[in-house]
Amino acid sequence: MTNTEIAKKVIEALGGRENVNSVAHCATRLRVMVKDEAKINKDAIENLEKVQGAFFNSGQYQIIFGTGTVNKMYDEVVALGLPTTSKDEMKAEAAKQGNWFQRAIRTFGDVFVPIIPVIVATGLFMGVRGLLNALGMTLPEDVTTYTQILTDTAFIILPGLVVWSTFRVFGGNPAVGIVLGMMLVSGSLPNAWAVASGGEVTAMNFFGFIPVVGLQGSVLPAFIIGVVGAKFEKAVRKVVPDVLDLLVTPFVTLLVMSILGLFVIGPVFHVVENYILLGTKAILNLPFGLGGFLIGGVHQVIVVSGVHHIFNLLEVQLLAADHVNPFNAIITAAMTAQGAATVAVGVKTKNPKLKTLAFPAALSAFLGITEPAIFGVNLRFRKPFFLSLIAGAIGGGLASILGLAGTGNGITIIPGTMLYIGNGQLPQYLLMVAVSFALGFALTYMFGYEDEAEVASEATTERLADEAVTGTVVAPSEGVIQTPIVGDVVALSDVNDPVFSSGAMGQGIAVKPSQDVVYAPADAEVTIVFPTGHAYGLKTANGAEILIHVGIDTVSMNGEGFDQKVAQGDKVKAGDVLGTFDSAKIVAAGLDNTTMVIVTNTADFASVNPVASGSVAKGDAVIEVKA
Repeated sequence: MTNTEIAKKVIEALGGRENVNSVAHCATRLRVMVKDEAKINKDAIENLEKVQGAFFNSGQYQIIFGTGTVNKMYDEVVALGLPTTSKDEMKAEAAKQGNWFQRAIRTFGDVFVPIIPVIVATGLFMGVRGLLNALGMTLPEDVTTYTQILTDTAFIILPGLVVWSTFRVFGGNPAVGIVLGMMLVSGSLPNAWAVASGGEVTAMNFFGFIPVVGLQGSVLPAFIIGVVGAKFEKAVRKVVPDVLDLLVTPFVTLLVMSILGLFVIGPVFHVVENYILLGTKAILNLPFGLGGFLIGGVHQVIVVSGVHHIFNLLEVQLLAADHVNPFNAIITAAMTAQGAATVAVGVKTKNPKLKTLAFPAALSAFLGITEPAIFGVNLRFRKPFFLSLIAGAIGGGLASILGLAGTGNGITIIPGTMLYIGNGQLPQYLLMVAVSFALGFALTYMFGYEDEAEVASEATTERLADEAVTGTVVAPSEGVIQTPIVGDVVALSDVNDPVFSSGAMGQGIAVKPSQDVVYAPADAEVTIVFPTGHAYGLKTANGAEILIHVGIDTVSMNGEGFDQKVAQGDKVKAGDVLGTFDSAKIVAAGLDNTTMVIVTNTADFASVNPVASGSVAKGDAVIEVKA
């Protein structure tokens, strides 16, 4: 089938030209904004020749074609009449997609996701302290004080973190935001926890009748203060002359918002927050594990809908109030079942392409990211997804019955074990994970997946055709690929992009850069240089096709901060400079500078294995390719 024929079928499966608002592309994916998702024939698209997968995300239908091919397919669909747009315009349009509730939840995610790492670290510190206590170790007083600093600080200053992040998301000055947030927990105010304990510490009475306490551990009041404060600061900046902006705007913002925060917004929304917390606990404490059964059964559906960030708010509230998080175990059960279903598909299928996709996707799930398993495998065949929901519900119910509650959030399954070591619940946690895995695997293996006959037949036909043309199957020789980036190696499965982390593009590694230079990883020919400078394609003498993709979604920067030094067709030696980039600009754009190094024709080799860990310097081997 020619590219033009494939493009025609893509447009037809998208619901025709009239259902497409715009189309753009990055290094690997065709990104389509559609008017009505229901009109997309997703099965038809996923079964098309050259399509490596497809999923709907952030208001875009993303069709994975792979490096080089996606450029040709983009040209074909545009030539056939699909409207084009820039990636920036598409991203802005995607942000408007969904109803008000979906947009609100995405905003919650934007605010709370940057805070999660410190909550994760605090939870791990709690786990270590609990483990030492469980082992009967008596710590010196100064060491005990130090452990309390590690475990308590994040929750004491939590309102400061929330206001800072909210200001950042809503366009305010984050520095003003963090100062305002820290005012809410000032040491000059009575500590909220001390007042709540009913001891000698009582609330202060401002003006003789307004009771005021610090907002230690508060989440919702800090979020509302951040939203109102950021919008107020922007309004003030519009009316203040530029010459006075530096002096007047922060002064007025902090003065007005500290009054509103302490005397109005804080007290009112603290009451609202308490009711939300009581409602959450009521669901979690339903008898016979029903709360866990319900949440475990619907969690992955909520992930598919894209509004799962609501759990971040609830988990942080629970941790701030009780320093334990029952949601974590329930969510772990749901994610374990999802990964187990993917393993079952990978074990049962005889389709080598699907096996290559399923096992990395399952590993990603067990490390805490289920999107590759959901979109790449389970939803594609439907039954595995829905059977995993049943297994997740049962596992979630078991978690509730066992009373499991982690000491943090943001990590699950394998990394999540650290949240249960110190609280004496590790055996129960492992039991819950084992049950969820066994159910997800067994249900899918027995009832959820059967290879389609035509898949095996197609693969055999393609293999025989190749052998008929060449007379024999020729495999490229063994080779070593050096790191194109100086920095710290990251497992591909940990990359925050389902296309790369699932292995759909091929096997390889990722590197978190410490230097902003891209080197040639081998003697090769440059086959692709994106005009934006964020990605390079090379082909080595032994046939390895290498994609170097600097950052995630960095195509949206339109070349800002990137400078390529080579052109398509150039011959380069290992260690030659391909280009440079500016990590600071990538981070300032709100993007991840993690760089992927992928052998896109992995299937042509007997093995493609990462051989590096930790830090890598120029010239270090990172991938071994064997014929």
